[in-house]
This record gives sequence, structure tokens and C-alpha cells, in this order.
Amino acid sequence: MKGIFPIEAFKTVRTPFYYYDTTLLRKTLQTVNNEAARYNNYHVHYAIKANANAKILGIIREAGLGADCVSGGEVKAALKAGIPASQIVFAGVAKADWEIELGLEHDIFCFNVESMPELEVINQLATACGKTAQVAFRINPNVGAHTHSNITTGLAENKFGINMEFLDEAIDLALSLSHIRLIGIHFHIGSQILDMSDFIALCNRVNDIQDSLAQRNIQVEHINLGGGLGIDYKHPNRQPVPDFETYFATIAQHLKVRPGQQVHFEPGRSIVGQCGSLISRVLYVKQGVTKQFAMLDAGFTDLIRPALYQAYHKIENLSSDEPAETYDVVGPICESTDVFGKAIDLNRVHRGDFVALRSAGAYGEIMACGYNCRELPKGYLSEDFS
Repeated sequence: MKGIFPIEAFKTVRTPFYYYDTTLLRKTLQTVNNEAARYNNYHVHYAIKANANAKILGIIREAGLGADCVSGGEVKAALKAGIPASQIVFAGVAKADWEIELGLEHDIFCFNVESMPELEVINQLATACGKTAQVAFRINPNVGAHTHSNITTGLAENKFGINMEFLDEAIDLALSLSHIRLIGIHFHIGSQILDMSDFIALCNRVNDIQDSLAQRNIQVEHINLGGGLGIDYKHPNRQPVPDFETYFATIAQHLKVRPGQQVHFEPGRSIVGQCGSLISRVLYVKQGVTKQFAMLDAGFTDLIRPALYQAYHKIENLSSDEPAETYDVVGPICESTDVFGKAIDLNRVHRGDFVALRSAGAYGEIMACGYNCRELPKGYLSEDFS
């Protein structure tokens, strides 16, 4: 749908850059809020690691979402955006002392603790500053997800979380520490999940864990199921807003919530993924022996997902309505993996054409790097061109 892009206005800025459709972002946020509101104990924290563009965070804060952070820098970004500390949860597999101290200083809602050594350090630092840290145990439930192997996080072989075999020991430790308050259990099994059976399996595992805790007369106040809901990369216009209705309803049907418990979610990709596109221009059309190349000014320094995960992004030539031809779409980086797609059908490509790599709002701009001494791409909102 080329009409959704202000191509003439694009000529006023340097490519490559990220373009964010804020109408779609706000529609997505409204849908999230409406669907979560069906269940009066559901709370949504946006996973900042998906996209930390300051203007995007401002819109998310306006919608009233909390923040899920995995670094001290993300905690700072959340606070700077005006997200209340009381709505910030802080995960991360290895938190540095200064990051923990930052969370304690601002009295964030909860630390999602990933190991017993980390729990002991949080207690030491909380004792030193006279605070009590609220924590939830991130439990590794050994539940797989139908997604890329590089973005599964809930298997026993993964580095994340406390293995269930050690949960009782971790609880005993938490109860013995004077500046720790255990308020919940936390899970996250992976990303880009479209099969609801994965979330059903997670709910079943959480139910089993809660039954085990009940045998010790322990009931936590908060259940955090993480994020993971995926988006449609192949057809971004078919379902631009993910199916939050089915997602939340699936959890409500299968998670056995105890009286008074609150349920938390940490969506990232599903909030911002479809609203963003990487806009690039064609530098050259190169004819090879058996193929032709559309060579862009964007490379994997701007969007690393295809090189890192073999991820698919729909590619569109915004400047041409000519008959389609087949191209390998590549970037300018001096690496053979700097390829966005092979054998891609595009309207006939010419030097200077604008090309959009769709569904790039999540893990696009935030993962950009300066390899080859390249400048980082800027991010623009749709209203910047109005």
C-alpha cells in the first residue's frame, strides 16, 4: 500500500531512516487497552527493548502503559518518558550494581530476579540504602515456543531465569532476606509467537507451579507472563493490529488466577512492530550473471534482523508501478550477510527509488549499529511530514 507513505516528503530527509505511522501505533495501543480492560486484573508493561525511540515512548506513556526494562539505560529511558516508576518492572539476566541501585533509588515496582546470586546482591544493595526491594522470580518453565531458535527463552538450556528444580531453594532464600519482598513469579518463553498453544502450555505450567506453592501455603500477589505475541511479517497490511483479543482471552481461559492476584504482560513487538518501516533509496541496479541486484543505501547496520535471524521483512518499491522483476535486495556493508532478501519480486527498480522494508518498528532502530563507521539511522513520526 504505497499510499500510506508520503513519498514526496521523504525527499526532504536523508536516507536511510525509520518511518513510524503513529495513527497505527495509537490504534494498536487503544486495542491493547480495550482488550486488557475486559479483565480488571490485567496490567500491560511495554517492553522497551523493542523500540526506545523517545517520541514513540512518549506516545506509549500517553496511552498509560507501564514499562518492561532489561537494562539500566532502559529504566532511564522509561523515567525520562514520564512512565511512573510504580509501573516499571526490571528484568535482565545479569544486572549490574549501578542498575540495581538505580531501580532502588526510584522505587520501581518490581525486579524480575533471574538467579539466587542476583537476589543476594539486590538484598545487599537494598540494605545499604535502607530500602526493601520488591521482587518476582523469573522462572524458566522449560516450555518451548514455535519460533526461531535464537529467540526462545523458556527452555532449560537457555540462560534465562531460575530453573524449576531450584524454586523452593530460591523461595527459602528470599524469605530469609530482610530487605527482599517476594511479590510474584515471572515467565517469558520467547518472541514472535503466533501459535496460541504455546501460551496455553505456559498457563498449564504456571498452574502447576502455583499448586506447588500452595502446598507451602504460599500465594504470590502477581503473575507476570512476559510477552511474545507475534506479528504478520508477510502481510503487514492484512492484520496491522495483532490479535490481542484472542491472546488475552486465551490467557483468561487457561490461567487459574487465585483470588486477588494481578496478571502482568510485557508486549513489545506486537505494540510497535507494524507501525515502523525502514525507508531506503536504491543506489544501483547491478546485473549479475544469473541475477540482478537492487543495491540500497540501507544495510544490516540499520536493520540487522535478516542477517541475525534470517528474518523476513516485506520489501516494497514505493517509487515504481512498472511490471515486477526479480532482485536480490542487498545493502552496502562489506559483509556477505548484508542481504535483505533473495529472489524478491519488486516493481522495476531504478536508481533513486524509495524502498520500504516493512514491519520494522520492533528490533530495527534500537539494534542499529555503527559498523563500517556508518551513521545511525534517524527515526521520524508520520506527523513530522504533515
